[in-house]
Amino acid sequence: MRVGLRATHLINRIFSHSVGSASAVRWRTAHIKLLCSSSDESRGSRSSLLRHLTSKIQATGPITVAEYMREVLTNPLMGYYVRNDMLGPDGDFITSPEISQIFGELIGVWIISEWIGAGRPKQLQLVELGPGKGSLAADILRVFTQLHSVIGDASVSLHLVEVSPVLSRIQAQELTRTCSHEVDNTDTPVYCSGETATGLPVSWYRRLEDVPAGFSIFLAHEFFDALPVHKFERTQKGWREVLVDIHPEKPEQLRFVLAPSPTLASSALVQADERRSHVEVCAEGGVLVQQLARRVAEHGGAALIADYGHDGTKTDTLRGFKGHRQHHVLADPGSADLTADVDFRYLRRMAGGGVACMGPLAQRAFLKNMGIDARMQASVLLRNCTDASTRKQLINSYALLTDPAQMGERFNFFCLLHHGRLVQPQVLTGLKLEKRSPAQLPVAGFTELSYS
Repeated sequence: MRVGLRATHLINRIFSHSVGSASAVRWRTAHIKLLCSSSDESRGSRSSLLRHLTSKIQATGPITVAEYMREVLTNPLMGYYVRNDMLGPDGDFITSPEISQIFGELIGVWIISEWIGAGRPKQLQLVELGPGKGSLAADILRVFTQLHSVIGDASVSLHLVEVSPVLSRIQAQELTRTCSHEVDNTDTPVYCSGETATGLPVSWYRRLEDVPAGFSIFLAHEFFDALPVHKFERTQKGWREVLVDIHPEKPEQLRFVLAPSPTLASSALVQADERRSHVEVCAEGGVLVQQLARRVAEHGGAALIADYGHDGTKTDTLRGFKGHRQHHVLADPGSADLTADVDFRYLRRMAGGGVACMGPLAQRAFLKNMGIDARMQASVLLRNCTDASTRKQLINSYALLTDPAQMGERFNFFCLLHHGRLVQPQVLTGLKLEKRSPAQLPVAGFTELSYS
């Protein structure tokens, strides 16, 4: 489909800029595929988080996988996200914005395109959930600066939803340098605020519901995959929930078990028509996508979710990452990132009919639709790039983002849109002439661009 002149012009404008350098119940062991060796479990001393978890299990019995993930990742004192700087080459994993700034630039173009498609509202709130080191937001804001003549006098603000004190400080340094400050008033939902070098206001929140209402573009890049999931297994007696228990013969180790009877979660979260033998359901993600859908429906805007995921086809995807390697999810809790692939079919169902859903679409297709090939071929990148190491780095980053064997197919894009965004243009008829109202712009990224 041919994109309108304005959207194409946005991308061409960006192309002209260069890239910078124990219970009494007998629990049955669950048939979960563990993704790496359990040799790390034999470490001599238990971590404080492990002691906390074993004490809880001894007091109340086995806990759900969702509760385990929540404690491991976001425990206020010992959680992985609370204590660690886990991103980048020296961390446990690396994300697309750290691979290439082109990724963030194209997301920035997508946001401006959707803002134009919505009729250029006077307010534009960019809301990012789990903004990492702030790299994606920084690249997007650079696009906003380059396209300031397009944005005009619209009121633009940045709102970051972040629970990690470590990461929020890194974000503040990346986005506001020394301009940010913590808010002393504990009654306000904003716990930190500042301004960018260009005067754009930035605010930090711990919960999405604290972000002010208004026309917003929501971004969730590698956010949903870290939300806690419940795991279920089909048995001869019906669906049973997978739980985390203390190993009976090794009290300093944890293991997966199956609940002997249905739990509230297994009764409520597994769909009646489910055909898979193992299912992961992220109830927290379902609630969150409902909040996003309600905000988009009531105030306009869009939500772009980009994550590892599937369309309701996969089964066991829970895994751990430490030092860029897969790590036993029950070993040394709190020392590694835990993640589960996003079930986009579940998100689509939970979003409901109040919004339009598009995707999931593989990252390779999305970025190519956004014009990444043209961006890479721009003279400032490859044709005039005389430094061999820089040229190699650019080509390698492109391959990592788009190669089907790497991130190109495993990573997916999914968006929620206000229904008004996709309304067909009205046909107005007169006595002599037939007039059409301006056609809506196609949704960038989910539609192939044409440069003619």
